[in-house]
Amino acid sequence: MVKTTLDPLHLMLLADLVSELPAAVRMQRLVTSLRAHFHCGAMAVLQLEGDHLRPVAVDGLSHEALGRRFAIRDHPRLAAILQRDGVTRFHHDSHLPDPYDGLLTERAGQPLAVHDCMGLSLNVEGARWGVVTLDALQPGTFDGDAQAELAALGISIEAAARITRLENQLRALSSNSGHTVITPEGTSRDEPEIVGQSPPLQHLLHELDVVADSDLPVLLLGETGVGKELFAHRLHRLSRRRARPLVHVNCAALPESLAESELFGHVRGAFSGAVGERAGRFEAAEGGTLFLDEVGELPLAIQAKLLRTLQNGEIQRLGADKPKRVNVRVIAATNRSLREQVALGAFRADLYHRLSVYPIPIPPLRDRGNDLLLLSGRFLELNRSRLGLRSLRLSADAEEALRRYRWPGNVRELEHVISRAALKAVSRGADRPAIVTLEPDMLDLDDLALPDPVASAATANTTTQGGAALSVPPPWQAMAGARLSDIVDASQRAAIRQALDSHEQNWAAAARQLGLDASNLHKLARRLGLKSSARPQP
Repeated sequence: MVKTTLDPLHLMLLADLVSELPAAVRMQRLVTSLRAHFHCGAMAVLQLEGDHLRPVAVDGLSHEALGRRFAIRDHPRLAAILQRDGVTRFHHDSHLPDPYDGLLTERAGQPLAVHDCMGLSLNVEGARWGVVTLDALQPGTFDGDAQAELAALGISIEAAARITRLENQLRALSSNSGHTVITPEGTSRDEPEIVGQSPPLQHLLHELDVVADSDLPVLLLGETGVGKELFAHRLHRLSRRRARPLVHVNCAALPESLAESELFGHVRGAFSGAVGERAGRFEAAEGGTLFLDEVGELPLAIQAKLLRTLQNGEIQRLGADKPKRVNVRVIAATNRSLREQVALGAFRADLYHRLSVYPIPIPPLRDRGNDLLLLSGRFLELNRSRLGLRSLRLSADAEEALRRYRWPGNVRELEHVISRAALKAVSRGADRPAIVTLEPDMLDLDDLALPDPVASAATANTTTQGGAALSVPPPWQAMAGARLSDIVDASQRAAIRQALDSHEQNWAAAARQLGLDASNLHKLARRLGLKSSARPQP
């Protein structure tokens, strides 16, 4: 039986609503408090976005559950809660599948065949906003009193959702000079979503929000597979040009003989086969945005014409006598070092400076901490739905294998790894109505795993065996063929570990030995994975 005295709980929830806590922290505190109050195994608040529900805050579910997107058509329990006003309860003998099968931390990988479940639809400004769900392992937990309490607490949950929505709108307005922008709630359901909560990603999103409303050229820098196109779409969507076209040009796929015509257009008779006039990509993007993907692949001759367009706002169709004015914002992207290309004479220095008015580096997946698990959850749910599985999850060992991997292909590679592993599980005879758990051997990561630069038992460069000193090679010597950034990171980890061991894990003394400020050492250690990047919750 759940206790019926709600005054202390209401007071605490009210205090949080009027506090200056960040929206995510406020919602998480609410969910954690309500789970404790109802003595249940898991609780979640999910926001309606198009045809799916996105977890906003969860307690009692695996971390990767936050990255999942639950398609309403695939989850009848969530659909039933969403459609009804008031509380919906599912008895322990309900035949409807539970969306959280295998995801409860208390029963990781185990089904929820016998349990209690209830949920409540949430409204904000008179429109359906989302749902709240509660799962208990003990049948009968959610009796009539519990259902009445949840109905009463729905007002507080809706208030938290309303404040969160308002804060997001105010933040968007303040970072875009007062111009109205499309918030994430207005994102097209057909547009891929940026998933993640890590500090590097949040810093990147803030930077994109600030620069989006300007007309400055932006140069997106990042390794292959980090999602440069996705961030270009976000820049366009948050800009004043969002009502006009976003035109994508893959510069690497442009044949040199056709590149000028493709970008700037041509007139009749400009070349053999030009039987009529044709507008180029710049004219197609008039008033909007032109996204030049892999801009480092453009031929030098085309680079000169592109420079003129950026300088003067003019294009000239191939074979035409007069230039034509265009109003287009250019966003470029590359996985190459354009500075090195300039030094090699493969890229024009003047064009580089024009394109890189506002360069934005996109962090690789290995630097994004727990975003790896959120993205894994997203891809797990997509493959679960695609393959018709009841539940698809990662084992603890599989999660650890993903964490240890270097991810040279970044998010794109992670998506392919999860999809391939899911197909392997099915091909090996996985029972579709059961909970399918992916193990490390299905991921095929062993050959490309990032080596541990320093064994935990040997942080110095020498060790002994049978009394004889043996030379332990520096970490970079064990990383032949690795990227320079990985070699540098490995060396920094080794130096920090050695300094900490020399001073009995005293961070201040280690900082003095390394010639660093103590706060900078802590930041560096968090980036290198030697310390948790999570901040303590209030």
